[in-house]
Amino acid sequence: MFSSFFYLLRAKGLDTSLNEWITLIEALDKGLSDSSLTGFYYLCRAVLIKTEVDFDKFDEAFLEFFKDIKPSDKLLEELLKWLEHPKEKIDKPFDMERAELNKKLSTTDIEKMFKERIKEQKEEHNGGSYWVGTGGVSVFGNSGYSPNGIRVGGQSRHGSAFYVAGDRKFRDFRNDNKLDTRQFQVALRHLRQFSNRIDAPKTELDINGTIQKTSNNGGYLKLVYEKPRKNTVKVLLLMDSGGSMQYYSNLCSSLFQAVNKSNHFKDLKIYYFHNCIHPKIYADPTMNSEQAIDTNWIFHNISSEYKVIIVGDAMMEPSELTRDNYYNYGGVTDKMSPMNWLTRLKEKYKHIVWLNPIVRPIYYSSLYETYDILEKEFDMYKLSVKGLEMALKKLLVSR
Repeated sequence: MFSSFFYLLRAKGLDTSLNEWITLIEALDKGLSDSSLTGFYYLCRAVLIKTEVDFDKFDEAFLEFFKDIKPSDKLLEELLKWLEHPKEKIDKPFDMERAELNKKLSTTDIEKMFKERIKEQKEEHNGGSYWVGTGGVSVFGNSGYSPNGIRVGGQSRHGSAFYVAGDRKFRDFRNDNKLDTRQFQVALRHLRQFSNRIDAPKTELDINGTIQKTSNNGGYLKLVYEKPRKNTVKVLLLMDSGGSMQYYSNLCSSLFQAVNKSNHFKDLKIYYFHNCIHPKIYADPTMNSEQAIDTNWIFHNISSEYKVIIVGDAMMEPSELTRDNYYNYGGVTDKMSPMNWLTRLKEKYKHIVWLNPIVRPIYYSSLYETYDILEKEFDMYKLSVKGLEMALKKLLVSR
């Protein structure tokens, strides 16, 4: 009976071998599943799945095969209903002093406490610091504040939870997942197709042409050569640094490293700004005043043939985007609104895209007014594998 799970995995397109299946059986025999369905799930995934891209296929197969089994460690549905729709709304400010004490708790401590609370809790709790609830400073729940903890239901607000209970996140492992340096480099390889053939002898092996000619030649090898490519793409990369982008600093660092290692550009220039384009931009992400450069210098010295990539969350106070004479980052009085600077950027550089690490949440915030404005003004794409590929395709077309 259990072997039919193996065949289901294969039917779902997963490349699971007999050797891996035998390894799984041996792991079960040693008790490595921790005698729980959740433990068994993670054990199967660790042994049988070779790449994160297949996590979602595995998840679908697992749910299909074990859908009728009721796991003993599943969160109570009633508890999840409380957390998604609390009866009491908490408007009082968070007890920040109490919340800071949570920093002393390790991940192991929090997970142990969470299991204990689930067994003990019998009713809804909101605005507290002990039980699983909402609007408080407990390390379990949602819509509150804690520098670390487990989010249960709700939506991410501060990005501080190390684990999300009761939430399927497997889609994050497909080709729309957040990028690391390696994935950035793979995506940037698509730039090769935009390199021009130079007027030179045919010295570069044409793989596809060789295969075609060899096939047409009855299997006898027929080598085909083509002219070498020359990098012609010039890129101006403008990255938001500091403030709300601090949470995405590792992601942006991966992008920076991948772009710097890429050999697909004829020229690459990277500068930094805070929130939006102002009279000064910076050669360093710390935006030290000694590294400041007049933005007008960019317009006068970097030609319009450059392709422009802006990386930022497009979030700031609306007045910062639209108001003239705004006192901006670095103590510079801006006589022209940042929106006007962006308009000049669009007029100068016809090929321009915006990569955004966030997807606009559905709940209201004045910060998302600027997100909406900039999304209408620019071709904006999610900072993901798929998003980057779409942005590059848009960026490098001839029109």
